[in-house]
Amino acid sequence: MRQSRHKELLRYPQGPVARAEKLHWATMTDYSVTEIGSLDSWRDHFGGFVPETTRNGRRVVDHELKGEVIGMSATAYEPGEEAGYWHSHSILEEVFVFLEGEGQMGLDDDVIDVQAGTIVQVSPGVMRTWRCTPESPTQLKWLCIRAGQIPLPAIPDDAEPIRDIPMPW
Repeated sequence: MRQSRHKELLRYPQGPVARAEKLHWATMTDYSVTEIGSLDSWRDHFGGFVPETTRNGRRVVDHELKGEVIGMSATAYEPGEEAGYWHSHSILEEVFVFLEGEGQMGLDDDVIDVQAGTIVQVSPGVMRTWRCTPESPTQLKWLCIRAGQIPLPAIPDDAEPIRDIPMPW
């Protein structure tokens, strides 16, 4: 009885999320699993959302899972490597979890230093870019978790790379 009550609560949440018409709530057995390897292997993966931003060290993990509302990418940049473009989202919110290395993020007019243990939340509308600093002793490795659009599109359709704005470093 306890388990079915829990499923009932998942199926009919309270609050603004309950208004999302296409939201699919998982039962206790609805899950997917993928392996992204150890941090040392991340650079070997070649991936991205679209050809212009596809590169070594980028993996769009949610393309390997069957979730509908949360997306995640795993990224590894070499010392001195940068995104080479800015972007902002009109709907999606992102959380960056830095796991290794030293880098910087450009956030609108600010540049912040990031390293293992830094977590950065970025709201819709904020311009963003990132890099691994040339002096970083290791690759900069991070997870980017995206949410806020239901259902989450396979390719974020609320942003495009902006290449004519100079990098802030």
